[in-house]
Amino acid sequence: MIETLNRKMKTLQLENLVRENIQNLTAYSSARDEFKGTADIFLDANENPYGTLNRYPDPHQVQIKEQLAELKKVGTDQIFIGNGSDEVIDLAFRIFCEPGVDKALTFSPTYGMYDVSANINNIELIKQPLINDFQINLNQLQPYLDDPSVKIIFVCSPNNPTGNTFNTEDIEYILENFDGIVIIDEAYIDFSKQASFTTKINQYQNLIVSQTFSKAWGLAGVRVGAAYSNSKIIDVYNRVKPPYNVSVLNQEAVLNSLANLEEVQQNITQILTERERLKELLATLKMVNKIYPTDANFLLVQVDNADETYEYLIEKKVIIRNRNKLVNNCIRITVGTPEENEKLIEALQLISKS
Repeated sequence: MIETLNRKMKTLQLENLVRENIQNLTAYSSARDEFKGTADIFLDANENPYGTLNRYPDPHQVQIKEQLAELKKVGTDQIFIGNGSDEVIDLAFRIFCEPGVDKALTFSPTYGMYDVSANINNIELIKQPLINDFQINLNQLQPYLDDPSVKIIFVCSPNNPTGNTFNTEDIEYILENFDGIVIIDEAYIDFSKQASFTTKINQYQNLIVSQTFSKAWGLAGVRVGAAYSNSKIIDVYNRVKPPYNVSVLNQEAVLNSLANLEEVQQNITQILTERERLKELLATLKMVNKIYPTDANFLLVQVDNADETYEYLIEKKVIIRNRNKLVNNCIRITVGTPEENEKLIEALQLISKS
């Protein structure tokens, strides 16, 4: 483990991190921004007066933020609601990185959208390999912490596709010794025993925590994500985003789930139970060489031949994810319903017997 440096986290100078053109940006002022309150007749936004979805959605997602603030114990001004967590990622590049000049860093293997979004925004993405247990190598990371051209570090924890959470002490070291933005992607945090870093957004001024309603909340189809940070960073996010970035239907779906927390938690508990059962069943198959520890709703499994296994399961109409190009001979299996998991195991048992 690298020795802790004797330097304190500096007060975040946001103006030194945000691109100059973004600092000078005048956000689009929608009709719903200019009017506050309630009314009977709306003739301000050029909406069609007929129809059931004829009105623009709340551009600030106030109801969602109020409920999330209570749930997460943060302020409403510390929450950004995006069109999926992918919007959180994309806006980070737009806000903090000068195209063709600045760089970002992440750890490999990890979520592929960091790379895609970096390329779209013409930002070089440095990919530092994880060490054998899929943890961060702080000694190799140190030069990048001191590199002024590196503006963002993405930390996916629990990580995709490996499933493990990173050591909390390592993440805190990065937060304390990097003068850029640290984005912790917690898409799978609800399946983990590790505490969310949303509890630390007041402690670390350079911290952004990204979460999603796609996984534990069962709302992948509505494309809603959230970012938690200090109010200054959230204010910049809100100025850069499109004015109506989350639809009426999608906001209603999120609000409905927030009103049914008990059902959401029951589903999480069922998935965790099935995760352990699936792990035990997979361990009995001779084609399975290793099942990696996981804190997510999926298992990374090393098999004899990942490519052949993937193609065989397609023939059986069971779709998993082939991660052979990221981790040698590994497949990623999402935890399904008990019935779905049984069909998967039955199909894999035929391979093991052959």
